[in-house]
Amino acid sequence: MKALLRLIVLMVLAGLALQLYFVGRIAMMAVMAPESTAFQRSEVYRVASSTGTLKWRQQWVPYDALSDNLKRAVIASEDASFAEHDGVDIVALEKAWDKNAKAEQLAEKRAAQSTSKLAPNKPAAAAPKPAKIVGGSTITQQLAKNLFLSGERTLLRKGQELVLTLMLEALLSKQRILEIYLNSVEWGEGVFGAEAAAQHYYRKPAARLSPYEAARLAVMLPRPRYFETRPGSGYLASRAGTITARMGGVELP
Repeated sequence: MKALLRLIVLMVLAGLALQLYFVGRIAMMAVMAPESTAFQRSEVYRVASSTGTLKWRQQWVPYDALSDNLKRAVIASEDASFAEHDGVDIVALEKAWDKNAKAEQLAEKRAAQSTSKLAPNKPAAAAPKPAKIVGGSTITQQLAKNLFLSGERTLLRKGQELVLTLMLEALLSKQRILEIYLNSVEWGEGVFGAEAAAQHYYRKPAARLSPYEAARLAVMLPRPRYFETRPGSGYLASRAGTITARMGGVELP
């Protein structure tokens, strides 16, 4: 019994020490730019392992040197209430939950219909597409995950993401959170940050992005490697038009 109690105490102390480490790292980010994120390192390692080539394009750009068009486009596309919430957007999470529940029900219905239509001796048809899962994460939550966490989806990891999100909001300004996010997020295979993305896709600095160019980059964020290979995507163009129209109503931090 004593050994079990000692183990529990050690686990609690280890957990507290880890949180203090995160607090220290985040506090340093108020004055120092992070050299890399956990996500960047994992992606670079994945690409290097499969191709034997180290691909990492990134150049830090201060907040004031980033195009306001890009700031507005990313907020409009990823987190419309970024300037108001405290790191977690409950309304967005509820909407995502409802949308995912409806998508799963529709997928189950289609699967049942597909099975019922099969003749007794007819080969099974291809499995219906799984439900498309929609996230409700804020920019701060995405930054917390990218900075420190792995891509696994567990309750423990989600809980740690929430704690990190609250730390980021408590220790950093909204401007600094957005600055770090825009300078570290993935925009293609080995392409990280706004400056590298602007140079990669438009051969110009991030400070000179037009509203439509900024909107296209913002729309790419959920699936950057997918859209990198599909520059003529109709969805990308259509969605970028929608985001461009919304940008005028975005409040910048």
